[in-house]
Amino acid sequence: MSVSKMKLFHITGNMDSLDATLFACGKTGVSQPDDTLTFFTSGLKPINESNPYTEPLNRLESAVSRIGDKLKTPDTEIKADTDKQALLDYVEYFSNQVEKMKHMHGQLAVRLEQLNKDCEQFENFIGLGIDLDAILACKTIKVRFGRLPLDSYEKLEMYDANPYVLFFPGVANKDYYWGVYFAPLNHADEVDRVFSGLYFERLRIPAAIGKPEEVVQQLKEQKQEVVREYEQIDRQVNDFWESEKQKCMQVYSKLLQLNYYFSARRFAARYNNKFALAGWIPACDEKQFCLTLDTVDDIEYSLEDADNKRHTPPVKLRNPALFKPFEFFVDMYGLPSYNEIDPTIFVGITYTLLFGFMFGDLGQGIILAIAGYLLWKFKKLKVGRILVPCGISSAVFGTVFGSVFGYEHVLDPVYKHLFGLNEKPIEVMKPSMTSKILLTSVAAGLMLIIASMLLNVYSSLRRRDYQNGIFGSNGIAGIVFYSAVVIGGVAAITGAFSVSAPYVLLFIVLPILLIYFREPLGALAKNEPNWQPESWGQYCMQNAFELFETMLSYLSNTVSFLRVGAFVLVHAGMMMAVFTLASLTKGIAYILIIAAGNIIVTVMEALLVAIQVMRLEFYEMFSRYYNGNGRPYSPLKYISGKKVFLDHH
Repeated sequence: MSVSKMKLFHITGNMDSLDATLFACGKTGVSQPDDTLTFFTSGLKPINESNPYTEPLNRLESAVSRIGDKLKTPDTEIKADTDKQALLDYVEYFSNQVEKMKHMHGQLAVRLEQLNKDCEQFENFIGLGIDLDAILACKTIKVRFGRLPLDSYEKLEMYDANPYVLFFPGVANKDYYWGVYFAPLNHADEVDRVFSGLYFERLRIPAAIGKPEEVVQQLKEQKQEVVREYEQIDRQVNDFWESEKQKCMQVYSKLLQLNYYFSARRFAARYNNKFALAGWIPACDEKQFCLTLDTVDDIEYSLEDADNKRHTPPVKLRNPALFKPFEFFVDMYGLPSYNEIDPTIFVGITYTLLFGFMFGDLGQGIILAIAGYLLWKFKKLKVGRILVPCGISSAVFGTVFGSVFGYEHVLDPVYKHLFGLNEKPIEVMKPSMTSKILLTSVAAGLMLIIASMLLNVYSSLRRRDYQNGIFGSNGIAGIVFYSAVVIGGVAAITGAFSVSAPYVLLFIVLPILLIYFREPLGALAKNEPNWQPESWGQYCMQNAFELFETMLSYLSNTVSFLRVGAFVLVHAGMMMAVFTLASLTKGIAYILIIAAGNIIVTVMEALLVAIQVMRLEFYEMFSRYYNGNGRPYSPLKYISGKKVFLDHH
């Protein structure tokens, strides 16, 4: 339950060595740069430079996207002396070539679309038997190509008296006739009005020579030629990509690294032609860090302990592999401060035990553990790693409760063979056992609450926070009061001993007074001169309400652990309902109901229990000893193929 010790580093040198310094820091993979300006009072200025690699990266990604592929990042190591201009020149060459071919590709696509449109238009007038160039060349008549609705075509008979209203149909379908009508110049307006009233839709066809059949044939030949050119450009693009793919990927990888490390320059500061860089490394990695920095010319560096600094170091959790998965919950709530205890191990133990007790079933626990392993193995879900120990815990408690997929007596022969018992020792649904389970859950809650208070005492005294560690409601005074009330209550119920006046005064009243006056007492313990509140009247009134709230929290937190025992009963009750429903059927239906019931109960109860245990951890325990105001340790380290953000604040 500890946070890795950190060391503060300072690096100074010529600006020309800044890139090499950042590359070296990234190569170690253990250094986290911080805002250098916050470590110095004056004299330094921020480094405000636009990143020269952002635009080339975007161009390269856009060019490859236009080709129809995606860029991948091979493991290519970048060096400080890498020819950056050569990389930028390659991006210019590659993107220009792609742009040129894609421009030709686009022009051909537009040409092909236009030919398809023209061909479709002229096909509508096949069968008219007219010479298009001759018709369109006429000076004394107006020619109108278009389509006429089917019902309008039938109404043309109404205009037989008008010799100029003539429509020559070509292709027809169920809705329209495509065709042409002609009108002398001096009657064109009149004829146009007639056909407009018949909902004639005019089509503007391009100039053409020959009959529609001949024009369509010419257009199809042109389409074939354009398609051949289009496919040729496609082959050129593919051939170009195949020849440049490997180099393009390498350039992309190097540019990504240059972009990443250049973005880290914002953490540094400058003074004339000098730079300064400050940050953090784990104390255990000091040797590796120094050996790498020694390879960089024209820089000087120093290291000092991070303790007692006015700057807050980042937090790197250090836990055994068995408890690593439970860092997920700690991170969800908030990382511990640098001088705060790491609750991961405590969370791992209590969460696993509470989960197993609340969801005790041997068969379902094994299934849950297997499901968790598969979720982590194939989906890399962090919660999967947590389900494995929780499932095992459920299986262990299920063995104690004698429950296997809801069958409550299948393990009776095991108990008889190993322990000489005629039946399982814990029958959950017996009235006498029900009360014992609920009392056990409350007793477990009492111990966990006191354990949380002890952790708070340890953590607060490490920070020299005497107010919370000694006099607070979760400090030594709170432990004495809470324990005395519990012991006194048990004694009054069982008659073990009588609660005397000295007991009440010493272990109940006195701790309450200490809690009530915790702020001035804490200030006195730290020898602060201004230990008295500004207004004693206001202080007493405010703390009276706070003390009342504290007493209620003791009660509510304790009662909250009844849910632990309640879920034991809920599990047995839900499986009893499944077997009752299955007993109404026989054969395959019985098996299906039992199987479906187990699946539903396992999924639903696992989710509910996980949430309830998390609530107990966060609200009943974390709130007593844990703040979670730390910031994560995010070292400068380029990871190939991943988006890495340099944001430590």
